Amino acid sequence: MTVKPEELTGDYVLDPTHSRIGFVARHAMVTKVRGAFHTFEGTARLDGANPARSTAQVVLKTESIDTGVEQRDQHLRTNDFLDAPNYPDITFRSTAVEQRGDTEYRVTGDLTIKDTTRPISIDFEYGGNAVDPYGNLRVGLEGSVTINRKDFGVTWNAVLEGGGVLVGDKIVLEFDISAIKQS
Repeated sequence: MTVKPEELTGDYVLDPTHSRIGFVARHAMVTKVRGAFHTFEGTARLDGANPARSTAQVVLKTESIDTGVEQRDQHLRTNDFLDAPNYPDITFRSTAVEQRGDTEYRVTGDLTIKDTTRPISIDFEYGGNAVDPYGNLRVGLEGSVTINRKDFGVTWNAVLEGGGVLVGDKIVLEFDISAIKQS
């Protein structure tokens, strides 16, 4: 059973077991490395009648980065990249929500990586809503945004023998979100 947009109004918590926050980066100029953050939390206040009054915030734990290769993950946690011991969180806090179509939304906000905060806009597709077997109202959203990692002080790289660099500057952040309405 799906509900009408105005019935979606309320407070939500991200369900980390049914959500994924990941990334894609170029490696050696020829392929892509995919990864995800396994530990994160987030909340949102949705206003179904007036989406512009909606808000969201997400905190990713840098220590939870996972590309499937432990040696690479350990390197990503060092000061060369995320410096997890000194910057345990990556945060996003929305500053504006704009409905751009029947199911398209743009969420603008402040992304903080290490000690740098910059505004970004993430385009989301609303996937719908459903009541799960436990009586929880869930909403689904998918979105992505491309950022330049150097804008956030993540500048380490290595020059390749034939030209080019080991790690691309552009990183695609991917969001597959399942959020549960709170009573």
